[in-house]
Amino acid sequence: MSKILFVYTSVTKTLTGSESGWYLPEAAHPYYILAPLYDIDFAAPLGPNPPVDPASVELFKDEESQKFLADETVKQKLASAKKLSDVDAADYAAIFYVGGHGPVIDLATDPVNVKLANAFWRSNKIVSAVCHGPAALVGVTDAPDPVTGAQGASIFKDRAATCLTYTEETQLQKTDAIPFQPEHKLRELGAKFENAGPFEAKVVVDGRLITGQNPASGKPLGEALLKALKQ
Repeated sequence: MSKILFVYTSVTKTLTGSESGWYLPEAAHPYYILAPLYDIDFAAPLGPNPPVDPASVELFKDEESQKFLADETVKQKLASAKKLSDVDAADYAAIFYVGGHGPVIDLATDPVNVKLANAFWRSNKIVSAVCHGPAALVGVTDAPDPVTGAQGASIFKDRAATCLTYTEETQLQKTDAIPFQPEHKLRELGAKFENAGPFEAKVVVDGRLITGQNPASGKPLGEALLKALKQ
């Protein structure tokens, strides 16, 4: 059975001091699409027990989110989450970055994460992320030119992608909570940025790169990832 790696932030607070962590529905909804068919491992920069954003627990009371919190298998996976430095991309068919403000703070600039994500991308594996999760990919590039050794282009250059929009971040009143705005960064890196209206579901598939806009996009992203894995 092919394996999928879910990557979570280890951040507990934003730059403004508000509580943070990974965003509940963005993990729960794709998990229950994929878990019946694939082995899923969890990982985070600091390893075990990556923190859930308490606001997401309060906001999302849907069946799958509540099931995820109570699921003994999920609890075990979180408690034994791997450190990113202990992960080998060769063991997996795909990587998925769960959102929450945290990835913009830790994963975006974590050299271990950048190396790992590059290993997935450059070995033709599926790379996916939702909401703030695409921030974890801003350091990922195509392989260097084999002849000249020139640096490869950003994973986002001339590829269609999405993430939480600046409009959505503004409505959340969280623009000061993170070091950069994911939408602005993706555009800066050359992405063909696509989005739906605020907090409407949107998933963009460009080859092996699969991105989702916001919490509503978790389930359809899981479905897109499932389809890509079956191809």
